[in-house]
Amino acid sequence: MPHACRSVLAATLVLAAGVTMPAALEAQKSTRAETLFYLTDSDNGFASFRDHVDAISIVGPQSFAVDSDGVVWGEVDPRVLDLAKQHHVKVMPLVVNTGFDQAQIHALLNDRQARARAVATLVELGRRHKFWGWQFDLEDIHLTDRDSLTAFYRQTAKALHAAGMKLSIAVVPWDGRVGSTRWHRYMRANWREAYDLAALARIGDFISLMTYSEHNSGTPPGPVAGLPWMRANVEYTLSLGVPPERISLGVPTYSAHWQPGYQPGASGTGGLHPTAREIPYARAMSLLSRYGVEPQWLEQQGVYYAFWDHDGAFEYIFLEEHRSFAAKLDLLRQEGLRGISVWVLGDEDPAVWKVVSQKLDVVH
Repeated sequence: MPHACRSVLAATLVLAAGVTMPAALEAQKSTRAETLFYLTDSDNGFASFRDHVDAISIVGPQSFAVDSDGVVWGEVDPRVLDLAKQHHVKVMPLVVNTGFDQAQIHALLNDRQARARAVATLVELGRRHKFWGWQFDLEDIHLTDRDSLTAFYRQTAKALHAAGMKLSIAVVPWDGRVGSTRWHRYMRANWREAYDLAALARIGDFISLMTYSEHNSGTPPGPVAGLPWMRANVEYTLSLGVPPERISLGVPTYSAHWQPGYQPGASGTGGLHPTAREIPYARAMSLLSRYGVEPQWLEQQGVYYAFWDHDGAFEYIFLEEHRSFAAKLDLLRQEGLRGISVWVLGDEDPAVWKVVSQKLDVVH
């Protein structure tokens, strides 16, 4: 494994400790942008929100779920609500289909009474807790439910707008390519094509393009969010007539670690597969230190990566840190997008907050 980037890694660690950002980052700043940061129920996530609340326009707690009967349940940590109120941060909780269960979301989308029940609950909860609005995070939807999803979104938007609230949707992005493998076919049919992006943009207030998880356990190792792939997804979305001011760019703070994997119970070699895990920046740096490897910068992709031999099998890390974060903000500026939707608070390289302060004029 080459060690040419030892000094770069050292610079990363020094930046995390709070040394001044390089002049290249100083030169491009004050892009006016809305910053949405997602939050899960974790101590690290809450601490990050508390410590950096003034750099956040919208907090998106992943706190609520909806089932096939239209029953919505969940809660937002009251400490989050208090902090948001004190610092004028908008609260837009996510509502997810539990476990991203395709059968469950199909049942909900095609049941008039269940949809009405869900919409009424979202309006009531939003009023009670004074939410700015809601974001749909409905995933693993078959392409045959495309029209049903759009209809449900329209129904919800009408009710929320009448109640003075906003509605947005997080979508699995697509760059319009058909692809040539069974993996491409599966992803298109079950994860990408159910979103009518042009219609959703007209109906709601904005779309969060989840331009991350470019590679996963179904792919070889690769970037979490390589710049060419992100740009292709943004450009395709724009080509559909979606205005840039309705697009929030998905930005990851987590890194990816690939290991050999095995699923017990499968016959022959059927249980053998790569395992891709989302890991926080601190864990990624710990693994690199543990195995004595230095990450290399992939200029075209805008990301660091490393690999090493672990007992006869290679492991890989694709590292998301402050330099890759800054490169993604350049894409935001170049395309004139609304802002960023960042997954997830608590996983980040601490130096990304200096990048935000240097490069963005955060909208409140």
